[in-house]
Amino acid sequence: MANNENSPKIPHSHTNDENQDEKLLEPFNYILQVPGKNVRAKLAHAFNLWLQIPEEKLSVITDIVQILHNSSLLIDDIQDNSILRRGIPVAHSIYGIPSTINAANYASFIALERVQMLEHPEATSIALEQILELYRGQGMEIYWRDNFTCPSEEDYRQMVIRKTGGLFMLAIRLMQLFSVNKDDFTRITAILGLYFQIRDDYINLNSKDYMLHKSYCEDLTEGKFSFPIIHAIHTRPQDKQIIHILKQRTKDTEVKKYCVSLLEKYGSFEYTRQTLKDLEAEAREELKRHGPNQFMDDFINSLSKM
Repeated sequence: MANNENSPKIPHSHTNDENQDEKLLEPFNYILQVPGKNVRAKLAHAFNLWLQIPEEKLSVITDIVQILHNSSLLIDDIQDNSILRRGIPVAHSIYGIPSTINAANYASFIALERVQMLEHPEATSIALEQILELYRGQGMEIYWRDNFTCPSEEDYRQMVIRKTGGLFMLAIRLMQLFSVNKDDFTRITAILGLYFQIRDDYINLNSKDYMLHKSYCEDLTEGKFSFPIIHAIHTRPQDKQIIHILKQRTKDTEVKKYCVSLLEKYGSFEYTRQTLKDLEAEAREELKRHGPNQFMDDFINSLSKM
């Protein structure tokens, strides 16, 4: 399996036999064979232009965040009945649900073990706070889906800040433990979390390139209340077609295409594009407030390309 310098490192516990860990973490290591976007690691390096923490601390923190992120993907795929992840079959379709859940949970505790390695009295409590936020956000998203309850845009934004922004914030808060820079980065972190998730929602429903890596409009099959869907439902509350399509958890391509046409017709894609432009502008304003950062500028530029 590929494990180049740009891909997440294969974890193991420092209190266990590495050979046994290799067996326990097979589902986890499986998804590492196709590297992700490494957004969280790139973001941490961009923030470090402001925070200036030692490289060895930064390396441990990026490992912690990447491990937690990848372990959450294993659980996400089970919860969403996903078929593909990064263009290959999901881990639980290869290794089964029990081993995949165990590997994900075990990896999460390996991440916490590494938090302790930072040797800072506040590190563990920060990690627990942000992991709790992650699961609160994830839990609400599942609750809405499984109870066919369309959230308000405000509730959606709060969920994203917890779920997607939670790991962003974990990295920043841990980094600040070792930095003289104690600026409040909560707002820019929330904006970037929103931008990243809303962009992902948009691409899932409106990008031909994305179809090569995930099944077509997978969010519709999952019954997910993504950003464009929420806009459409609240814009046309009298029209129940989209909510009924979500309830079907359909795999029918023609039905999905019809739903996409409704989203286009109701202006939901246009609204999503405008929201992304607004968030990008807000992020750049925050960038100015915190001072020049070419890495962060490049990071935002890379996200704005769809």
